[in-house]
Amino acid sequence: MTGHARPGQDVALRAQLSSLQGLLVLAMLMTETSDEGRIVQLAASSVPSLGSCRLHGVHLLEGGWRAVAQAEGEAELLPDLEAQFAVLTSAGGPLGVIGEDWGWAFPLRSLEGHFGFLVVGADSEPPPSEQFLLRVLAQQTGIALANARSHARERASGADLRRTNAALAATVGILESNTAVHNRLTRAAGSGEGELGIVQAVHELTGHAVAAEDRYGNLRAWAGPGRPDPYPKGSPERREGLVRRFVLQGRAVRHEGRLVAVAGPREDPLGVLALIDPDGTAGEQEQVALEHGATVRAMELARVNSLAEAEMRLGRDLVEDLLAGIDGESTLARARALGYDLERPHRVLIVEARRRTTDARLFHDAVQRGVARLLVGSLLLARDSKVYVLADADRPWERLRAVVADDLRGGSCRIGVGGWAARPDEIARSCREARFALRIQGITGAADGVTQFDELGIYRMLAGIEDPGDVERFVRGWLGALLDYDADRHSELVPTLSRYLESGGRYDATSSALGVHRSTLKY
Repeated sequence: MTGHARPGQDVALRAQLSSLQGLLVLAMLMTETSDEGRIVQLAASSVPSLGSCRLHGVHLLEGGWRAVAQAEGEAELLPDLEAQFAVLTSAGGPLGVIGEDWGWAFPLRSLEGHFGFLVVGADSEPPPSEQFLLRVLAQQTGIALANARSHARERASGADLRRTNAALAATVGILESNTAVHNRLTRAAGSGEGELGIVQAVHELTGHAVAAEDRYGNLRAWAGPGRPDPYPKGSPERREGLVRRFVLQGRAVRHEGRLVAVAGPREDPLGVLALIDPDGTAGEQEQVALEHGATVRAMELARVNSLAEAEMRLGRDLVEDLLAGIDGESTLARARALGYDLERPHRVLIVEARRRTTDARLFHDAVQRGVARLLVGSLLLARDSKVYVLADADRPWERLRAVVADDLRGGSCRIGVGGWAARPDEIARSCREARFALRIQGITGAADGVTQFDELGIYRMLAGIEDPGDVERFVRGWLGALLDYDADRHSELVPTLSRYLESGGRYDATSSALGVHRSTLKY
């Protein structure tokens, strides 16, 4: 009996070895692919070649049923089979398969974990050797699935790493570009080139023409081709709308073919920096350069304004000391530090606001603009309703008064002009003379005008009186009635008497100077 059984056993052994060899080839094929669907399909197609079992499906914990048998009604069995998985462990086990006398769930697992089940059925329980082959197939499938998922994670990690590297490279590029913008604009600001240097730097960084405007829309600097002449200046309303848009967005805004950034605090802008971009080609880097340029320009404007304010303050202190008669080498040194030549002749002007001019700040600004326009001088001192001007040139002072009055738009002023001071220690005397000239103008009841001390004639003798109140009381004693009459009736008896005395008491000369008839003059 034993001798007759060995050939059959050899045949079975050879068949099993052949199946194992096939499984080895199958394992190699599974290992070479990273497609889970392909792996499951290879496993499913191999089940019939391993014995009498039939495949009912492969169920993956992540993905559900795969490679389901195509037999009629097979799909209806799946919910029942899936419900039985709840009582199975990762080791698998027997299943009740409708229409089959034997069913089994072989686990798909590897060292990395459990992935699902390979579900087969048969008319009767297959021999242990066939179950062994199915178990090996399931194990190979689990290992292949683990390998595929590991590769997938590696690919995902590689893709993430490549994306991270690309993002990092882009970030480094942006940082390098921003650093180049910062360095270029910092050099422009530190070179002393002022606004023009900043505008030129932004032009070089962006390739676009760049305009710097003040807060009112006036062009301050331009770099690049195509500068318009005359330069267009928008309305205050449109400019205010532009500033409001910038405040809302917090970044540069597009406006009428330009990319515009506001320089200075949002609530109090100092100016505007505009990139000329009619085609809208400026991108993120150009916007960064423009906004950084606006920030540097705001710092430059703040520095210039601070210097101007400091210079004005020092100038006011200098004028204050000169008018008070404080003189010495320190005064000259301070003037030289301000770039001012105090050793040339000067005279003091006092511009006084009349009662209709109530805003002292507006009056001071109007006088400052008028003095600058007529090139009178640069040292001023404001005190209440008066502005003291240290003039280093002779000008038509009536024109200065008219310019200031016109700037005030309805306000009025009068001017007292002191005599020339050849030396700094004489400026205080010129100031007293200017005050005296204004007082004489008030005493005589003259309309708003200009009174020069040098032209006061005999009145100049009164300037040396220490208490001008004595002069006023003297004049009031002799001319009080006429002064009151002129004030009540808006007449000009005092100026008429003044002209009569200046004409030496001659009726003909006086009537001719006043343009009235002789009899009217006598009346």
